[in-house]
Amino acid sequence: LLALMLLVESRRAARTDGDGELVPLAEQDPGAWDRALVAEGQALVRRCLRRNQPGPYQIQAAIQAVHSDAPTDWGQVHRLYDQLMALAPSPVVALNRAVAVAETEGPARALALVDALDLDGYHVLHAVRADLLRRLGRVTEAADAYAKAAELTGNPAERTYLEHRRRAL
Repeated sequence: LLALMLLVESRRAARTDGDGELVPLAEQDPGAWDRALVAEGQALVRRCLRRNQPGPYQIQAAIQAVHSDAPTDWGQVHRLYDQLMALAPSPVVALNRAVAVAETEGPARALALVDALDLDGYHVLHAVRADLLRRLGRVTEAADAYAKAAELTGNPAERTYLEHRRRAL
């Protein structure tokens, strides 16, 4: 859990720009990450993984560790989410796994997985779905999904980001 927290915290400064706008992981400047926290978190992950007794927090921390090595190795993230689904399945884990699937198998395969989830009230589902639809060139559906995600989120920075993405279509 400590490794997970350190790795998530290491990217805090890069998650928003100077205007408070949300910056997705793929667009973050790794130079803005706290390298000391990354190193400490990654060292803890390696130590835990040597025990070969993975638990949900260890796998989540391992996923964050992979994201901390820019560029992200999406194949490794996909395999880790497969392990997490086997150990602690949930619709949210399945949604996050679908994001990795989009990077390894393409947006059409990921969209099928997302559309099978029962998370209609969860803004992240609609945001992920919107991005997949955008990547597939289904602009009208993507715009509707961005609007739904923006409507459901309580986070002003996320709402602004989602509205900008919708307008950019």
